[in-house]
Amino acid sequence: MTAGEVLLWDADDKSLRMVPRLRRVGVTSGCIGFLGLLIWTGSDATWVLYAGALYWCAEAVHAVWDRRRLVEARIVPGGADGPARLHLRRVGGRITEHDPHHVVRVLLIHDNVLDLASLRLRLRDRHLLHGRPGRDPDLTRWRRACPEAEVGDRAARWGMPGVPD
Repeated sequence: MTAGEVLLWDADDKSLRMVPRLRRVGVTSGCIGFLGLLIWTGSDATWVLYAGALYWCAEAVHAVWDRRRLVEARIVPGGADGPARLHLRRVGGRITEHDPHHVVRVLLIHDNVLDLASLRLRLRDRHLLHGRPGRDPDLTRWRRACPEAEVGDRAARWGMPGVPD
């Protein structure tokens, strides 16, 4: 961080999580292949292979979605007395720069069980951006950085305190 930068959002886990994902896909592939060989000869239960293919598709969709999630948001002062810029860093490492006045809504969703919060960020004329879970940030920083945004927080709508889902 350089002087003048303000950290608005910092996720706990910033990694791509490729090793657990590859391990899950490998174990699932092995089990489905073994079950497919056992079932293929004796019955018409090819649904096992279809279930495996569906799992692989779901894992691929989740990997693409997770790669776009935000892990860091910060306000960077503009050069030569220019306006400040909002830098959003995603899981894949890509950093995009936005005008803080184009932020329409900032919503923090507090977890009912863990001491974490998730970020939902909506930019003008853009889709909704999701943040990975992180520590609860100060909402006044968001209000100062994005003066035209609707900044708020709420509790999660699922789970009960003390009882994990």
